[in-house]
Amino acid sequence: MAKKDKAQETSLAKKNKWVQIKRDKWMYLLLLPGVLYFIIFKIIPLWGIFISMKDFYAGVPFMKAPWVGLENFTRFFSSYGFVRLLTNTLIISLMNIILYFPLPIILALLLNEIRVQWYKKVLQTLVYVPHFVSMVVIASITLMLLKQPASETSAGGAIYEITKALTGTGETWMESKVAIYFVLLVQVIWKETGWGTIIFLAALAGVDVEQYEAAIVDGATRFQQLIYITIPAIMTTVVTMFILRMGSVLDTGFEQIILMQNDVNRSATETFDTYVYNIGRVDGNYGYSTAVGLFKSVVSLICIQAANRLAKRAGQAGLF
Repeated sequence: MAKKDKAQETSLAKKNKWVQIKRDKWMYLLLLPGVLYFIIFKIIPLWGIFISMKDFYAGVPFMKAPWVGLENFTRFFSSYGFVRLLTNTLIISLMNIILYFPLPIILALLLNEIRVQWYKKVLQTLVYVPHFVSMVVIASITLMLLKQPASETSAGGAIYEITKALTGTGETWMESKVAIYFVLLVQVIWKETGWGTIIFLAALAGVDVEQYEAAIVDGATRFQQLIYITIPAIMTTVVTMFILRMGSVLDTGFEQIILMQNDVNRSATETFDTYVYNIGRVDGNYGYSTAVGLFKSVVSLICIQAANRLAKRAGQAGLF
């Protein structure tokens, strides 16, 4: 009798589920393009993981490429370049996390304090614009500003000449293995800070106005309202964005670095992204480059899981 009742409950649950799907069929239809996108471009290409376990070069049929197992991974981890690549990647990534990540939050808080709406909208538009400028254009402008003079009689870039006037010697920004990191950081800050405020401004728009009114009645200053109302209200969004950012901790921006890279600073700017490009697209060793890319993906997954657990231990909701 118990088994019969359980079977009836299961049948009823399935029936209710199909009724719900039929009722919300248009909502599921809207969901279909996104599902197809992930299936076609994210799930089906996962078969390419097997390339990392083959000695697969350009021009060799995939099925005829010899199976090498974990040899590509062993070769990569035991190579001298692994430590250098990991160090360069972490330096650039950690600089972005520590020095760039807080800036969109700070800028969003500042924009939120502006009460003149037309002025606020104009500023928002101005800070959004750099995001749409191509990195090729930004790299070209940067090289023009930092270039050294071709001869003693010619002039160098504006920043080079200013540095020379202040210090007596022109700073070779593009040839310094330390300065190049700050050049890359400034490019990211200028290009993406304004665009990064969109999500935080949306979160700020959802803060209950009555909380501010109650705080004003209690005599709270604007700074106290910021500390005790505004920041706690967007903390969930901040934590979520930080967790997502940790998922790309080994992604340093291939286009930006490859454009700013030269023979002198290559030892400091060679990252996993540029290494995969050089090994895969330039040398044609797809098996080895796929192994490096797979390593990046595994590390990203671990970082997301670790950041999510730390967020939950800190009392936040986390990402999942």
